[in-house]
Amino acid sequence: MDNDRLKHSYAVANKMIELGKEKSLSEIELQELFLLGYLHDIGYEFGTNENHNIIGGNLLKKNNYEYWKEVYYHGVPNSEYKSLYLDILNRADMMIDKHGNDVGFDKRLEDIKNRCGVDSMQYINCVKIINQLRS
Repeated sequence: MDNDRLKHSYAVANKMIELGKEKSLSEIELQELFLLGYLHDIGYEFGTNENHNIIGGNLLKKNNYEYWKEVYYHGVPNSEYKSLYLDILNRADMMIDKHGNDVGFDKRLEDIKNRCGVDSMQYINCVKIINQLRS
């Protein structure tokens, strides 16, 4: 993964700890959140924007990682799979830009729109996810 993706993943991991603390999660749960955040984009090493979550989730599943479904379903609006960790991951991922900066939902969407285009599936899915997180 490139340096920006690593910065993003590290910042998502730290944001997940922050969000987990707001939910009064235990120290072990916070450690799990950090690792999940750090691993969530591992699929980019072998895939693209469109399939990185599936590739990463399947890779982690093969390695018996407990939270592989969170990786597999992150960034998927109206996912059939639901969990607290997936919600925290999507929330953190939609607040951290590609350089690892905590920019919030609106600036994150603007960045994705500028990079991928308003008609891209990535942008459309992110709009849907952020709308779900806000409701």
